[in-house]
Amino acid sequence: MRIFAASLATETNTFAPIPTDRAAFAASYYPPGAHPATPTLCSAPMVAARRAAREGGHTLIEGSSAWAEPAGLVGRAAYEALRDEILGQLQAAMPVDVMLFGLHGCMVAHGYDDCEGDLLARARAIAPRAVIGAELDLHAHLSTQMVESADVIVAFKEFPHTDFLPRAEELTALCLRAADGRIAPVASVFDCRMIGGFMTSREPGRSFVDRLQAMEGRDGVLSISVIHGFQAADVYDVGTKVLVYTDGDAAAGERLAERLGRELIGWGGAGVPVHLKTSEAVAEAMRMPGGPVVLADRWDNPGGGVAGDSTFLIEELLKFPDMPAAVGALWDPVAAAFCIAAGPGAELPLRFGGKAAATSGRPIDAVVRVRATTPELLIPFEQSQVSLGAAASISIGALDVVLASGRAQTFNPAVFTRLGIDLAAKKIVVVKSSNHFHAAFAPIAAGIIYVDCGGPYPPDPARIAYTKIRRPIAPLDPNPWLG
Repeated sequence: MRIFAASLATETNTFAPIPTDRAAFAASYYPPGAHPATPTLCSAPMVAARRAAREGGHTLIEGSSAWAEPAGLVGRAAYEALRDEILGQLQAAMPVDVMLFGLHGCMVAHGYDDCEGDLLARARAIAPRAVIGAELDLHAHLSTQMVESADVIVAFKEFPHTDFLPRAEELTALCLRAADGRIAPVASVFDCRMIGGFMTSREPGRSFVDRLQAMEGRDGVLSISVIHGFQAADVYDVGTKVLVYTDGDAAAGERLAERLGRELIGWGGAGVPVHLKTSEAVAEAMRMPGGPVVLADRWDNPGGGVAGDSTFLIEELLKFPDMPAAVGALWDPVAAAFCIAAGPGAELPLRFGGKAAATSGRPIDAVVRVRATTPELLIPFEQSQVSLGAAASISIGALDVVLASGRAQTFNPAVFTRLGIDLAAKKIVVVKSSNHFHAAFAPIAAGIIYVDCGGPYPPDPARIAYTKIRRPIAPLDPNPWLG
């Protein structure tokens, strides 16, 4: 078979102040044939397709791959240029039997509220008889156009996202089976009519996903994806949906999707932990035995499209100057550059953090000591490597802070340890992450606390001024399935 694979992805927070242009994709842009052996978060189908082609004797034609760190709206020219580049490569590769796309599911550009649906529909027009497969992040907006244009869509199941390569391999296998006529995938979607989600690092999400995986491959069920949705975007399809693929049995798929969706609705808020306010979180961490206690600054998480430069937890920690603590990674290219120029061991007055928006808090002004610097802070994240760019660690008394020139979640303790910070000696460690930190930090943590510092990511969907979202939808309205 002839397989075409490409990837175009970012996660758009339409409320974020950071625009996304073509340059934002540059650090993770790979022309055909140049994609590395390890995937980025959303380019896993490229790697899975290589393995399938090698093992199955198929011909693989690689298109471009591009990823931008989550931020605000994508420029129209940037999206159209990258889209048309990939579609041109597809046209040149014709005929193809299978198309595999690594997407995110919530890219929004000026003039395009559903970039993924637009790309898939255009690909379908080029190759109407080919099998189209797409992998999505579970924090996606599942649109009708996506489902109608693709033959198979598979989303990550895990939050934290530890399974993007296994899901890509699952997608590839299903598409190859569909292309040679062994299965006939039929999609069934249940719209939960709610903005919600859950973590698979805790119950009831852990057991729920385990049950989903046990159902797949039995009784005609090919794949089950729960699309949690991404609340920080003002588009029509925000919200939680269940997507089931069966082997030709739409009625069975619809029954299963609805049953699972209604189960999710019945959880209420049980899938997400309590979030403490800033002072409450620090006080609770100080009461807990041992260390380090990890505080997740969820709503200043670069993976949600915001800056990652808020200072609220730093200000609170500075009230306890003798308590060993660490914060990272804080996005501040200017402060990082100053510290790199000064060099390890230097002391200097430094203003850092609190720059991107009013919701970032006040800048911190302090005399700091530079602990360590690096021209590139490269950290592992599951099957991939993530760069935070040039970075430095600084100390203010017992508090250490990692300043980075690149925006990314604090996926791994290497953010700290590669800049000379011993986490075992810390009582509190603050990470700028939603839940992606969990797999790597949980083994070393004495406890984990999720913190609500108030933004800049909009934490409460009931208070978001949506203008495009479909209604009724909970928590903006009573859930119509409960009426």
